[in-house]
Amino acid sequence: MDTLRGIESFIRSVEEGSIAAAARRLGITPAAASQNIARLERDLGTRLLQRTTRKLGMTESGRVYFDRVRHIVHDLELAATAISSLQDTPRGPLKIAASVAFGRHVVAPLVPAFAARYPEVDIELVITDRVTDHIAEGIDVSVRFADQLEPSLVARKLATVPMMICASPDYIARKGRPARPEDLIHHDCLIYRFAAHGRLFRWTFLRDGLLFEPEVHARIVSNDIDTLTEMTMAGAGIARLGAFIVEPLLKRGLLVPLFGPSSGADTAITGHAPFDFYACYLDRHAQTPKIRAFIDHMVQNLKGRWSGA
Repeated sequence: MDTLRGIESFIRSVEEGSIAAAARRLGITPAAASQNIARLERDLGTRLLQRTTRKLGMTESGRVYFDRVRHIVHDLELAATAISSLQDTPRGPLKIAASVAFGRHVVAPLVPAFAARYPEVDIELVITDRVTDHIAEGIDVSVRFADQLEPSLVARKLATVPMMICASPDYIARKGRPARPEDLIHHDCLIYRFAAHGRLFRWTFLRDGLLFEPEVHARIVSNDIDTLTEMTMAGAGIARLGAFIVEPLLKRGLLVPLFGPSSGADTAITGHAPFDFYACYLDRHAQTPKIRAFIDHMVQNLKGRWSGA
């Protein structure tokens, strides 16, 4: 049992970046966590952590040991939740990760109703565009688009979100409206750069069933969708944004669609490659009542939300 306590304190210290933070997560004192690690190091006959006043790092032995034992705490948690899953009531901590734009605009607004329905579930929502590690970061469920899916995760589809090309009325008044996608080369385009791999978001279209990608003028590039949206509304140029961002702005007259049935342009031209979003979790044994309840909540609230989905 002392060894397990030491392993748990060691793993959480590495994950949290400090022994004090690990102690808070484990619900023990920093002194107790430090003692647990010291006993583990004594039993192993090697130092696992390098401790300074400002930084906590692993020794070479620590890195090897961490890679070997990092799954142990997670497996113990799964064993405990497997027993509690015999009960039907969702309860306990639920850590959710979601990409920044979809997390802010879609996931976060749905969390309060879920929390109200399940008062015994304590929720942590992590908003980030990097790909999260379910085991190392203690993530119960992550909301990802198709490019972020991993074969080690079980994925359930939540929604298909159409992409829309749009600009502000001010920009159109100053620069004119492109009649066809090929005209985008003569316009100021605001392009999203994926944070995970650094590639630019491609603008592809369908015309009469044929896929094509016109050349565009990347006037402004950003790795944050909300930043691009703000600049688009300010008249900086044309952007390709998800319907979950654009639709409320269209209703308020802040943005105007440039292609597609509602744009007044050639209806044979439509945006292509909508984003599919998925709820992901580690394995079927990890689908505890709280995870299942959250995913069901998302599916129920997103069903049929986008007409182009």
